[in-house]
Amino acid sequence: MGKPHEAYIKQGVEDFTGRINKYFTVAWQIIAPPKNAGVMQEAELKKQEAALILQALQPDDQLILLDERGKQLSSPELAQLVQQKANESTRRVVFLIGGAFGVDESVTKRANFVWSLSKLVLPHMLVRLVLAEQVYRACTILRNEKYHHM
Repeated sequence: MGKPHEAYIKQGVEDFTGRINKYFTVAWQIIAPPKNAGVMQEAELKKQEAALILQALQPDDQLILLDERGKQLSSPELAQLVQQKANESTRRVVFLIGGAFGVDESVTKRANFVWSLSKLVLPHMLVRLVLAEQVYRACTILRNEKYHHM
């Protein structure tokens, strides 16, 4: 959920996206918030965003929801999660960054895994960049490449 990448983030996201594409096909889908989002109550906004999110998902998608209340993973643990999804022949893994107030309970219930990058609340643009870098790092860990140093 959110607005398109800001220029200062776009270059980094595109760089890591290109790198990930050497391992897995990846694409960003940014869902615009509802038109009157600025005047909606938090609960109503989350419900309307949930409808847009759930509509964009396919029934067999594996949904990994990014949420500060989720489980924190190390980079090697994220690599294991990525490998697990590949081993299961998962057709599409969707990493979801919710709206400004998080996501409605219906989206959390739909999630196959809830992942926390940090207990900190981070701007969505920065989360996109960190997500792209960490997925790339996970790919290099799986291939035993030297990007990730332990």
